[in-house]
Amino acid sequence: MSKVCLVTGASSGIGLATALELRRAGHTVYGAARRVERMAPLEAAGGHALRMDVTDEAEVRRAVDTVSAAHGGVDVLVNNAGIGLYGSAEEVPLERARACFEVDVYAPARLVQLVLPYMRERRFGRIVNVSSIGGVITLPMGAWYHAAKHALEAYSDCLRQEVGGFGIDVVLIEPGLIRTEFGHGTMDDLREVSGRGPYRAMAERMAAGGEAAFDENSRASGPDVVAAAIRRAAEVARPKPRYVVGSRAKPVVGLYRLLPTRMWDRLATKT
Repeated sequence: MSKVCLVTGASSGIGLATALELRRAGHTVYGAARRVERMAPLEAAGGHALRMDVTDEAEVRRAVDTVSAAHGGVDVLVNNAGIGLYGSAEEVPLERARACFEVDVYAPARLVQLVLPYMRERRFGRIVNVSSIGGVITLPMGAWYHAAKHALEAYSDCLRQEVGGFGIDVVLIEPGLIRTEFGHGTMDDLREVSGRGPYRAMAERMAAGGEAAFDENSRASGPDVVAAAIRRAAEVARPKPRYVVGSRAKPVVGLYRLLPTRMWDRLATKT
């Protein structure tokens, strides 16, 4: 059965791949992003492009109102928009940490608030929050990014418990290494914040490791792998609470849960 889907961060990477995947499956798809021109492939496929900065209340309301005016409401919300933030916990400016939480936690929570009344009334809905294995594990130089994704995971678990009685499913997608624009520039950002101070040796090790992980010759998965998991979560009768997908995701999460904390710390800091 065709569903009305709203996908944030749909101008590139996982978001665009997901919007196209859902459209190919026959769903009505609205992609939302700041860079509307980058969603031309979605429009060519019969989808709809909406201008939306997820931190702008007026634009968020306008996007949801547009979908609601045409279809009554949103059946499937895919909260994919997100940003990274890297650098030592001591050196990252708090205003940047707040900005990370605005995009990665508060923005999806606001969209959830806006779509829930329609979902509750229909006693059906899918809320798919794109997290990361970074919402499960931790690595040095990523304190604020990990904190935001851990917060999204806890928020999603509580939300699932609250809305399940209304026929609404809440799903977390936890990608591993995915080859997207998200990986570009983040290591330069890390070097900018912590590459010259007391943490420079660790910052350089992590930056070099990150560059190798997202290199075009690496084993990072394409965004289509995540898009396929999101489509399954949107379509199956009873979706899993979590989908761990992409290169190295399941082995890394499994190792994190298996190892004692201090042993993981030693492994992480030698990366």
